Formats: sequence, C-alpha cells, structure tokens
Amino acid sequence: MKILLQFVKPVLGIIIFVLIAAGFIWRDQWLSLLDQKPSSGANKTSAASKKRGQSQKAEQEKVILSDQAIANLGLNVKSELPETYWKTFQVPGMIVDRPGRSDQGVISPVDGVVEKMNYYPGDTVRPGDVLYTIRILSETLQQTQTNLFKDTQNVVLAESKKKRLETTRGAIPESRIIEVVNEIKRLHVAIKGYQHELLSRGFSEQQLQKISSGDFVRDLDILVPDRMNRSDSTKTPVRLKVSEAETKQNPSLAFEIQESKLDLGQQVKTGEMLCLLANHRLLAIEGRAFRDETQLLERSVREGWPVEVDFQERESTHWPAIKQSFLIEYLSNVIDPVNRTFAFRMPLENQSRVVQQDRLSHVLWRFRPGQKVRLLIRVEKLENVFVLPADAVAREGAEAYVFTQNVNTFNRKQVRILARDRRHTVIANDGSLIPGSFVVQGSAEQLNRMLKSSSGDDLPEGYHIHADGSLHKNEDEGK
Repeated sequence: MKILLQFVKPVLGIIIFVLIAAGFIWRDQWLSLLDQKPSSGANKTSAASKKRGQSQKAEQEKVILSDQAIANLGLNVKSELPETYWKTFQVPGMIVDRPGRSDQGVISPVDGVVEKMNYYPGDTVRPGDVLYTIRILSETLQQTQTNLFKDTQNVVLAESKKKRLETTRGAIPESRIIEVVNEIKRLHVAIKGYQHELLSRGFSEQQLQKISSGDFVRDLDILVPDRMNRSDSTKTPVRLKVSEAETKQNPSLAFEIQESKLDLGQQVKTGEMLCLLANHRLLAIEGRAFRDETQLLERSVREGWPVEVDFQERESTHWPAIKQSFLIEYLSNVIDPVNRTFAFRMPLENQSRVVQQDRLSHVLWRFRPGQKVRLLIRVEKLENVFVLPADAVAREGAEAYVFTQNVNTFNRKQVRILARDRRHTVIANDGSLIPGSFVVQGSAEQLNRMLKSSSGDDLPEGYHIHADGSLHKNEDEGK
C-alpha cells in the first residue's frame, strides 16, 4: 500500500501540473466562455428593465379623472385641425370720437335767459325734443318781430288801396296805381328779409305766422337738431318729432346729453354753447406706434391687411359678434414730440341696446370713447399650424405639453411652440399632435401638476379603467 501511494503521488502531481499549464495556455478560450454566459443574462435583464421603464413612462404620461373631477375643472375639448395663423406685434389703442360725426354742440341763437331745462346730462333725447326754453332779451329780435307785423299789416292796407284805385281807373292818374304796386313789392321784400332773420334764429314757420298776426314770441324753444335734415340752412334744423319706437329701431337717431354748459336762470349770449350732444354710433379706433414700426403699418395699408382689435372684454358678454373688418384709413405724418409716437385710425361702427326704465328708454352703447384696446398688426403668415388657447399649453422648463382626451383618460403630448401671445399659442404640425385629436382647451398647467404628483395608475377609489380609457365604477361598490 505504501508502495502504491508512493507511485500515485508523482503521477497526480504531473497531471495537475499539465492541467494548470493547459489552462494557462488556452485561457483566452475558457475566459470568453465564462464572459459570454453572464453577458447574455445581463442583456436579457437590461431589455426587460428597459421595457418596464418604457411602460412605466407611458403610464406616467397620462392622468385619469372622474366625471366629477372633469366638471369641477371645467375642461373643454375641441378637435384641432391645422390652420393659418398671422404672427403679429401689439400696439396700444383707444376708442375715440369721430370728428363731426360723434358729438354735436347746441348753441343759443338769441340773447336771453334760461327759463326751463327739460333734460340733464346723461338723459337720452331725440330730434324734436325741447332741450331748453329761453326768454328772449334781444332788442333787435323784438324790433324785427314788430317790423314784420307792421309790414304785414301795411301789405293788407296797400292791397285794399290798390283795389279801390283800380275801380276808379280812368278817373285818376295811372301813376298812382303804379306807386301802390311798387309799395306792395317793397313791403314783400322787407317781410321776406324779416322772416329770413327770424328763421335763422330758430323761429318756426308757425311762430312766423303768429308774429304776422300780432302774437309776438317771447320764449324760444331750443330743439334737438336732426343731423339727417340739413339741406336747407334757412329753415329750422328740426320740425319732425321722432318717437321712441323709431329710436328702438334706429338708435342712431337718439342723442345723449354728454355735458351741459349752463344753469337755470343763467343769461346767455347769441352763439354761446348750451350743451354737448353725443351719438356714439360712428366712432374710431386710434393706435399709437413708434417710428421704427412705420414700415410694418405702411405694408398693412398697402396689402389691405385688416388689424385685429382686442377689446379686452369678457367672453360671457351678451353682445353679438363683431363682423366688421378693421382697415387702417389714416396714418399721421406728424410724430408727437413728447412720446415719440404717431397716430393711425380705423373706423368703428358701434353696437347699441335700448333699455326701458321708468317708462323712459335709454340707449346703451357697447363701445365708449376713452376705452383702451390692444391692436395686433400683422407681420408674418404661418400656415399648417395648430392654434390653441394660451392656457391649453403647459410649460415645464424648455418643454411644452398639451393634453388629449380619451373619455376619462388625459394623455400628455410633447409639442413645439412657434409663437405665443396673450390669447393664443401656436404649435408646429410636426407629427407630435395628430390632426383631429381632441385637445383640452384650458387648465393644462393644472393637469400637468396632477400628472407629476400621481404615480401613473392612480384611480379614484371604487373605480376601474377600461381599455378604451373610460372610467367605470366597480360592481361590488355599486351594489
């Protein structure tokens, strides 16, 4: 046994040495085999992890809301299609009166004292309404009325004399009849002159007839003028009374007393301003631009591009939609030395309502002089883009997102912003948003915060989600 052990030990040592030498010589081959097996397992693990990460990321890009939550947020959805958008720059503007069409002053045609004031600032008046009653103090007008009455009576006497002389024709010289005829012509000329003077002072035809019969006018009514009837300046501005029904059908016939220049019992002179009447149907929008923006405005005028006007009104207004196209009709050639801007104007046709109160009707205008507006001047045309409301896009650093709705599921989409203003956000049509997608029109920032705070699969308690994205209540909970 000892002899066998002595023989085996050297042999085992030689075998072990040969194996070690062979392993060292062929180390590249067996090391590669060892590396290959663990590497394959790692790749499989990495692929599975990546797949799980993508699935988890997809879950994190959506938020699920109940019907009550959607109603509480007031989410509105609209199918978006590519359209054309004009890139603009903004300038301040203001609604102003259009000279010669918006305001009208009423002056006193005679010297006198104000005896009655029938209307006050803020009241609505119509053509033919009596604004003031003035007691005449002018000696000239009193004398003119006296002369008109005298000459009218002298004509009657001259006509009688003429008839008497004609009955005795042949017994008296013909020259006497000619003298009477000439006297009648002279009186008619004088009467016409007196009538013309009184008519120009605001007297009516009926008042002239009273004066001719000896009923002198001591009080003169100042009427609301009619801007539509000015063909004959020798006649009174208004003789036709406008009813409230006509005012309701055509509010442009009504005036508002914007300012009163006198008080009851105050003495006035001929030509003195009594009040200022306003009719705001025809107004203007005046914008102010700097010198370096002149070329852009000139291009808008040359190309006939309309200006977009932001009246800064609430969306809940009950006024009808504005269908007017605002084209620049005036560019000032003078720059204001104080603010270094120049003016440009556009006409504005106002909208009105007639409100009945205490048996009186008042005309309310939608736009008022002094109202501030924003004017958007066109610069560049962007075609085939998505135009969304400003709050329909959420910003997170350099990234921008919109949310699309699939029943109760809201998916976040990454988009690229091309332009943005106070009301709109323009998104590129680069495939990130499919045309026809139902995009949430607001509350994007709030949805984005909710998505970031959720785990991606948060569901309301007692609900489950279907494959179509709809949220349903569990049957057990329903029972």
